[in-house]
Amino acid sequence: MEPVVGATPRVARSEEEWRERLTPAEYAVLRQAGTEPPWSGEYVDEKTVGVYECRACGAELFRSETKFESHCGWPSFHDPADTDAVILREDRGLGMVRTEVLCANCHSHLGHVFSGEGYPTPTDQRYCINSVALRLVPAGEDAEP
Repeated sequence: MEPVVGATPRVARSEEEWRERLTPAEYAVLRQAGTEPPWSGEYVDEKTVGVYECRACGAELFRSETKFESHCGWPSFHDPADTDAVILREDRGLGMVRTEVLCANCHSHLGHVFSGEGYPTPTDQRYCINSVALRLVPAGEDAEP
């Protein structure tokens, strides 16, 4: 994965350390910018109230109240938990131009954001995020250490 220009992650690990901490599927998405197959993720149809954290570092990324059904096959949110929670960068892979979404805390790949497509959301945006990049902490429960 290419480094983020002009930004230093608050959580920095070697690729060997990431491989030890993450499952092969998590590593493929979070550290190699992979994508899980549509409709395969555990949070696609999730309705539980809570906070979605980065599976790599535990940073708060999204809240359940911003999650919506976009029928795209991946969990979709209309806004991150905080404007500083994610980093956006241009992605020219796969022969198209998209906007990649990264965790601001550890620079792990989360998915992509699409704008101006008429989504019925307050922001007119769809943050299309891989389930394997997230961990849901239900309201009232403490995050994992």
